[in-house]
Amino acid sequence: MLDQTQLSLPPRPGVGYKPQHFADLLAAPAPVGWLEIHAENYMGEGGRPLAQLRHLAERFPISVHGVGLSIGGEGRLDADHLARLKHLCGWLNPASFSEHLAWSTHEGSFLNDLLPLPYTEATLSRVVAHIDEVQEVLGRRMLLENPSTYVAFAETTMAEVDFLSEIAQRSGCGLLLDVNNVYVSGTNQNYDPLGYVQAFPLQHVGEIHLGGHHVDADDNGNPLLIDSHGTEVVDPVWALYAQVIALGGPRPTLIEWDNDVPAWPVLAAEAARAAAVLEQVR
Repeated sequence: MLDQTQLSLPPRPGVGYKPQHFADLLAAPAPVGWLEIHAENYMGEGGRPLAQLRHLAERFPISVHGVGLSIGGEGRLDADHLARLKHLCGWLNPASFSEHLAWSTHEGSFLNDLLPLPYTEATLSRVVAHIDEVQEVLGRRMLLENPSTYVAFAETTMAEVDFLSEIAQRSGCGLLLDVNNVYVSGTNQNYDPLGYVQAFPLQHVGEIHLGGHHVDADDNGNPLLIDSHGTEVVDPVWALYAQVIALGGPRPTLIEWDNDVPAWPVLAAEAARAAAVLEQVR
């Protein structure tokens, strides 16, 4: 049974928590209203990371973002991993839990990447079954994130927004809309990012992600964007985000910066820019 009393994130900016920002967050957190952690970094027993997290959880709503469940994998979900995740969510009581529409396991081996899926009825049924299992074990509703993609599958039979919408309808899960992923995938696969967000089922969105990407080129010299989480959010992604908020209203919005992590004032400035967009619509 899903827990109907769990917390919720405020419709304000949040940031991905990094230990080097611990003191800054406690001293002057504005405009940050909540924090996100990667689940797999906090599945151990004791130590400074958990002590700091417990302290932060007294001050901020926490979002737990998983990267290792392999929701789209062909095999069964890893029972041990799911048990560790349940333990973490049990004592932390996060305001949100999310995972990726991706797979990262094969025949017992873990691949250090989030790999894409073909959008077919068979894949849809598998993903929904895995989400049902996660929600039942955790006792809470989860959010599923749209991926950044670099290739498309010939066997795909439905559009990504329709695939995600159907998952939400069948499983009762929410969705996490990563706006940078939309821009990256649209550029890489030559579709209109604005058309994507206009068709997206925004009524299911419980969280938004914004992040940076790096620009490369493919073998034919065409632009190839890499979802790197290592730079500022670019202006076209900010513009797309403003469209999303105008269409769907204010949502909890994460500044996602995982590589080449900057000094706190740089990250806080990105959060302040998100706050300005939210306030403009509000």
